[in-house]
Amino acid sequence: MSDNGYQLKIENQIATLILDRPQVHNAFDDKLINDLIKALKQVEEDDSIRALILTSNGKHFSAGADLNWMKRMANLSESDNRADAHELSELMHRLNEMSIPTIALVDGAAYGGAVGLVACCDMAIATQRSRFCLSEVRIGLSPAVISPYVVGAMGERIARRYFLTAEPFIAHKAKEFGLVNEVVSDRDELLEQGLHLVDCILQNSPQAIHKTKQLIMHVSRGAIDPHMRDYTVNLIAAIRVSEEGQEGLSAFLEKREPSWRGEQ
Repeated sequence: MSDNGYQLKIENQIATLILDRPQVHNAFDDKLINDLIKALKQVEEDDSIRALILTSNGKHFSAGADLNWMKRMANLSESDNRADAHELSELMHRLNEMSIPTIALVDGAAYGGAVGLVACCDMAIATQRSRFCLSEVRIGLSPAVISPYVVGAMGERIARRYFLTAEPFIAHKAKEFGLVNEVVSDRDELLEQGLHLVDCILQNSPQAIHKTKQLIMHVSRGAIDPHMRDYTVNLIAAIRVSEEGQEGLSAFLEKREPSWRGEQ
């Protein structure tokens, strides 16, 4: 386990970014988000790196947002939450816009914002035991910042169901939805298939890959532009400090059913 909550390993032209907070199921907080942004910047600035693997240590890929962080932010102002959400938006944007190919290797649960990390990667492989959940509405929040990326990966129709129901779904469903490309039996095969993709990438022109990534972004409909990013940041900041946002988080921490406004 790393004191920083992550590890960055660079070897043989490949960067491996490892979420490493197994004691909290690799949940991320504001510090880890900022550190991951710096790590991605370091990778982007190293011309020797040809691909990035995003993976994790421990039983789960990531539980999403750290509840202690969310509890702290709920007590701050909307403007503070806007600035905080902007950092998460920057992490997703930077991962999505990396000039080199990115591969998510998912083992275990990927909940909330972690689904956004998977969606931002160019390719994703998951083990059979992996589970996914867009759980934000369950605690009175919204998957605002990650929504452009997840909708882009899964499609609007599927996103409508799983954003609004917060139902977990299995790895094979994630493949069916387009969130992951492949499902493998276990962690060993996960690494094996990840390295296979890396081997394929290393055979290709770095410049052509870079330009092709730009091409994909340009031609894909529904561009994730600054206006959309600002909208998602403002939305989550407002929801975090709202009555239902506060109630949902309190109920979750107190292990009780939330009382939503308007319920009889």
